[in-house]
Amino acid sequence: MAKGPQKLKILYLAKVLLEETDEEHALMMNEIISRLSDYGIEAERKGLYTDIEDLRAFGLDIIGEKRGRYFSYYIGSRKFELPELKLLVDSVLASKFISEKKSKELVKKLEGLTSREEAKELNREIVISGRVKTVNEGVLYTVDSIHQAIADDRKIKFRYFQWNRKKERELRHGGAFYTVSPWALLWDDEYYYLVAFDGMIKHYRVDKILELSVTDENREGRESFEKIDMGSYAKMTFSMFKGEEENVTIEAENRFAGMLIDRFGHDIFIMPVDEDHFRVRVTVAVSEQFISWVFSLGDGIRITGPDNVTKRIHETVERLSRQYP
Repeated sequence: MAKGPQKLKILYLAKVLLEETDEEHALMMNEIISRLSDYGIEAERKGLYTDIEDLRAFGLDIIGEKRGRYFSYYIGSRKFELPELKLLVDSVLASKFISEKKSKELVKKLEGLTSREEAKELNREIVISGRVKTVNEGVLYTVDSIHQAIADDRKIKFRYFQWNRKKERELRHGGAFYTVSPWALLWDDEYYYLVAFDGMIKHYRVDKILELSVTDENREGRESFEKIDMGSYAKMTFSMFKGEEENVTIEAENRFAGMLIDRFGHDIFIMPVDEDHFRVRVTVAVSEQFISWVFSLGDGIRITGPDNVTKRIHETVERLSRQYP
């Protein structure tokens, strides 16, 4: 390799330490000199001591420890600790809305935030192999554009698709563009949803949005969204299927308390019915998805009011009995 410019020596020194060292993997001074030589950089011990002090003054946590007869050097604390990077990697790999290809690219970038040896511990794909992932490669850029439109108070336009039985994309709305006012992004059931205004509040799965662009039109629907607490809205809406908001009463065995708290938050009021049961009242958008969610919990939990909701449940049960005789 051609001899590199000496003025880059301190940068290559930082590169060597960041990429090759951590608390379990230190380099002695002669090893550092050898690594720099691989980059075509000539270095002497005396000059490297000064460079290390300069890097420390710049903010790198370079630790020098005597191991045996010689001093060794390694990077101590980093912007992200290894357990934090593992959490980020698991989140990226588990996210349905990030494609398989983009997940691998993001993980590779996260690996660059630690040493090569520690990066090996971030190769955790086997833990969640077979996970359902989106095939829409542009999701991250779509999310970014939506955030930008919200910040700039602008409408967006896009095409929206669904899958047909041939596993092909099928454009909705006859392939025409939707033009809506974006107000929020919500995370529900492991997907991103755009919450927007188009004469009324609507939801769109972000990974099904195509060809999104920001328009020059100002957003509409401010009054509608100022009335909404988005945190509460997310809790009461199941899988982003909209329904009429109702104050629903649920009676359940004590074992369901944690599940209801996880879904509706710690601020729900739990009223004991007897030693084994309790009652709660929650505000939800009553949809088939909400009713199905309660059904899925099995015995020991039921909706007891109001009457129009229990009537709807009876109608659902009758429909299911006809559908599955």
